[in-house]
Amino acid sequence: MLGPFVRFAGAGAIGTAAHYAVLVLLVEIGSIHPAIAAACGATVGATVNYLLNYRITFRSTARHTFAAPRFALVALVGMALNAGVVLLFVRLGGHYLLGQVAATLLVLMLGFLASQFWVFSGSKNDDSKR
Repeated sequence: MLGPFVRFAGAGAIGTAAHYAVLVLLVEIGSIHPAIAAACGATVGATVNYLLNYRITFRSTARHTFAAPRFALVALVGMALNAGVVLLFVRLGGHYLLGQVAATLLVLMLGFLASQFWVFSGSKNDDSKR
């Protein structure tokens, strides 16, 4: 199970890099407002993340019409959970960055489990059989 988790985290890192690249390019070269550029970057990053997880992490055979809406729902829940954990940390007097680290770890673990057992169900990749 460690192999798919490492690939999942790697796909997330690549998706994040794509998000930031689009954000910086649109702001610095395209003179696009940072908020709009961030939304565009997030869209590109999420798309990259979905495709990498579909093809590489889970080697899914699920139809995109099945997996993509589930992926989007998990991503939205992850965003809300992330914001909630950071808010909780701040309200309890903690530093927002500690809250963000805790939120990142929680969302990473729950996102992996949701992706493996719900979003990309029917995948060909099962490292326990190797």
